[in-house]
Amino acid sequence: MKEIIEQLLSAANLTQLLVIVLAAVTGVVAAHFIRAALARSALTGTQGLLARVLRGLGATSTALVALVVLLVARGLLALGGDRPDIIDTGIQLAAVLLGVRLGVYLLALAMGPRSWIARWESRLSLALWVVLGFALLGWFDFIESSLDAIDLIPGKKQFTLWSLIKGLVVVTLFIVVASLVSRAVESRVMKITGLALSTRVGISKFTYFFLLGLGVLIGINAAGVDLTALTVLTGAVGIGLGFGLQAIASNFVSGFVLLMDKSIKPGDVISFTGVTGTSTENFGWVQELRGRYVVVRDRDGVETLVPNQQLITNPVINWSYSDPRVRLKLPVRISYHDDPEVAMAVLVEAAHCNPRVLREPGPVSRLMHFGDSGIELELRFWIADPQEGVNNVRSDVNRSIWRAFRERGITIPVAQHDVRMVQLRGGGP
Repeated sequence: MKEIIEQLLSAANLTQLLVIVLAAVTGVVAAHFIRAALARSALTGTQGLLARVLRGLGATSTALVALVVLLVARGLLALGGDRPDIIDTGIQLAAVLLGVRLGVYLLALAMGPRSWIARWESRLSLALWVVLGFALLGWFDFIESSLDAIDLIPGKKQFTLWSLIKGLVVVTLFIVVASLVSRAVESRVMKITGLALSTRVGISKFTYFFLLGLGVLIGINAAGVDLTALTVLTGAVGIGLGFGLQAIASNFVSGFVLLMDKSIKPGDVISFTGVTGTSTENFGWVQELRGRYVVVRDRDGVETLVPNQQLITNPVINWSYSDPRVRLKLPVRISYHDDPEVAMAVLVEAAHCNPRVLREPGPVSRLMHFGDSGIELELRFWIADPQEGVNNVRSDVNRSIWRAFRERGITIPVAQHDVRMVQLRGGGP
């Protein structure tokens, strides 16, 4: 080690070390200005190919500028007759950093901006570059032997710190691969219009969880842990599922049941009243089917996370299960002084005020019964798009009925009771 330090501190090698430091500083400063210029450009905010190339240039600018500076410095030293061995090593490290940064950027681009790789892009690139740099400099074997000498679980079966790190790396790699493969499968399956939407989502979710579980098992095996030794752990997990994790397991299984039986799928209009009819309580649209819950968005823009088990065990009204058409009923009361035949004709005419009311089957009116305060009528009509709202149609039709009744002189009586006081002869019973 002393000889290596003395060799590095020689005049020629010290010059090359300063050149490498200068190249690194130049790369960092140049990358700062390049990224600032790209951030001010409106083009980088788009999703086109040129915008992605520019963002990739900003991500790799540090390594790219440092590599160019080192190549120029090597050429100048070679002209002077010096042997640029240290600069050659710096060039290799800069090239490795450029390749790692570009690879991680492409991986984050493939997995989407919301993936964990996109959030940890810089840190992950630095970690991979350090590992590959140690391997390039020949320091990796020393680090591996040092970590392999640290036994975490003393006993008959050796489990070292190196085995733990290796297992974590393998599990992480398989998680990344599982995410990429499941995303590719999802993009292909979603284009198959012959399959129901719930079936396509189910295939995508099953692929992801299967590959994820396989990756974890392979990672544990790579760490040197015998899988047969996990029987105690799996038994404990089974007991935990029977007690504390019962609800989570139930929601997870219920999610796959919903995907397979196609009872609820993204885009359906549902409500949780538990009664039949066209009630608008808890009215919303199914946005996503997740492993533990279903995302339902109401007309106020509020997204409710409904556990899958609730959709399995409780009655749910699916307004668009087989036929999106629904029938709405509007009760109307008229006075006994008015002609019910004329009022019923006015109701049918008023229903056509909204273009969403279907002409086939057309609206009808019915005389339901003779009440205490007036004649009870009912207007019935159909709409084919309940996802666009129900109460707005009710409001439009009610307003049209009010205007038509005022034009025709039809009155809507208010509930009232007459009280008669009778005085008996003799002043008493």
